[in-house]
Amino acid sequence: MRFSYYPGCSMAATGRAYGESMNAIIGRLGIDLKELDDWNCCGATSYMSVRELLSYAISARNLCIAAKQGMDLVAPCSACFTILRKTDHYLHDNADLRRKVNEALGAAGLSYEPGSVKVRHLLEVAVMGDNLERLRAEVKSPLTGLRVAPYYGCQTLRPRVDFDDPEDPHTLDDVIKALGADVVNYPTKSKCCGGSLMATNEKAALRLCRDILLAAHHTGAHCIATVCPLCQMNLDGFQGKVNAAYGTDFHFPILYFTQLMGLAMGVEGTSLGLGREIVAAAPVIARHGTGPKAPFAGKEV
Repeated sequence: MRFSYYPGCSMAATGRAYGESMNAIIGRLGIDLKELDDWNCCGATSYMSVRELLSYAISARNLCIAAKQGMDLVAPCSACFTILRKTDHYLHDNADLRRKVNEALGAAGLSYEPGSVKVRHLLEVAVMGDNLERLRAEVKSPLTGLRVAPYYGCQTLRPRVDFDDPEDPHTLDDVIKALGADVVNYPTKSKCCGGSLMATNEKAALRLCRDILLAAHHTGAHCIATVCPLCQMNLDGFQGKVNAAYGTDFHFPILYFTQLMGLAMGVEGTSLGLGREIVAAAPVIARHGTGPKAPFAGKEV
């Protein structure tokens, strides 16, 4: 399975562990990713609210580059995935926007025809075809006894995807089950974590993170698995602020699903970026087969 690959800005920065763990496991699933040459920032969701036309233009530039490679485009970051898909969709439906964007692209000798590229999330690729069966065959150290709360976030499944049910998602659940771990179900697994709102309205964003962490706590989860570097950063890096604001004592490791895949495959932890997280995962991972106590010691809120 060969794809074009759009890493986005976070895979070598705040989401470095995501990139490292992805690179450590994709070859074992027979997935070949070819990084786009000279890609640029997609602008993420925030820039579209500031300079909409320019946001579409810079995203469309990436789609132009991908179209030349003639393969579906994989974006592991949920924000990048959403913006690239949204750009393709809006250019298809809005002739005036398409004309303006192509006029801008023309300055670089580029032009984009909507529908030329299908953008896929890395999670979708992980379950495509017989990849789940291949994953099960690669499991050398099943994550027996580890209770994992799958966190999809709000952008992976919306506004429309064709690989999962936005109201009742299961793809990440399926991956976790294939690793031998126990999946816990909780009502906030596809709710927003606040995203970039953490920079503009921290109080609101912390409340959103608190709701996700509290719901996972009530299931007895040992850790949370995510598919997005921004979600990982919010739930991991701001967990201490959530505790301070709400009197909780959450200590949930927030891991990328690719890190859990690598662990089950027997890949050495440092190759998966383990240790880069704020809330240490090592104590939970070390005793995942013995049914560790749920990581919560604060008051009920």
